[in-house]
Amino acid sequence: MKSKRLDSDFYTRDVLEVAPDLIGKILVRRLPTGEELRFRITETEAYRGVEDTGCHAKAGKTKRTETLYMKGGHTYVYLCYGVHHLINAVTGAEEQPQAALLRGVEGFYGPGRLTKAMQITKDLNAIDLTKSDEIWIEDDGTKPKYVTGKRIGIDYADEFYRNIEWRFTAPSEIKPKKTIKIKADSSKKKKA
Repeated sequence: MKSKRLDSDFYTRDVLEVAPDLIGKILVRRLPTGEELRFRITETEAYRGVEDTGCHAKAGKTKRTETLYMKGGHTYVYLCYGVHHLINAVTGAEEQPQAALLRGVEGFYGPGRLTKAMQITKDLNAIDLTKSDEIWIEDDGTKPKYVTGKRIGIDYADEFYRNIEWRFTAPSEIKPKKTIKIKADSSKKKKA
């Protein structure tokens, strides 16, 4: 089956449907040079509105979180701990903040490694995944099984939301045998 870009109907569903359905889909990033990076999504997490104390929307709509309140199908990209950019696919209806964090793609485990490898920064925040020529997600018909687990890095959430299994991870057969290493930018090396 030829890959097809996901449309608005895919994203405007509840995050608890979208996040697991993203497993096996292909994240595509077209660089300014025209080169396309294409990686299969292997791990996601669901964040579900103001009631979810693990979700950025828990404190309501702010300048930082306004993208979460957009109609499903937009990117929500933010800087985590001042170090790593993380990318989410906004889901659901407008003004109902939900998003699926993209935690991993083939070869790059962890949301910071994913965004570094694919050159995703805050410049790609609030992009419409259904129309953009810079970033989008495709479906080639692959429908892997997945396992669920607790979300990672949300110690601040209350016990219920810390323990709920809203992380979705692909089985080992679609994961590579080893992680691809990212070369460090030599201009940022510390002086001796």
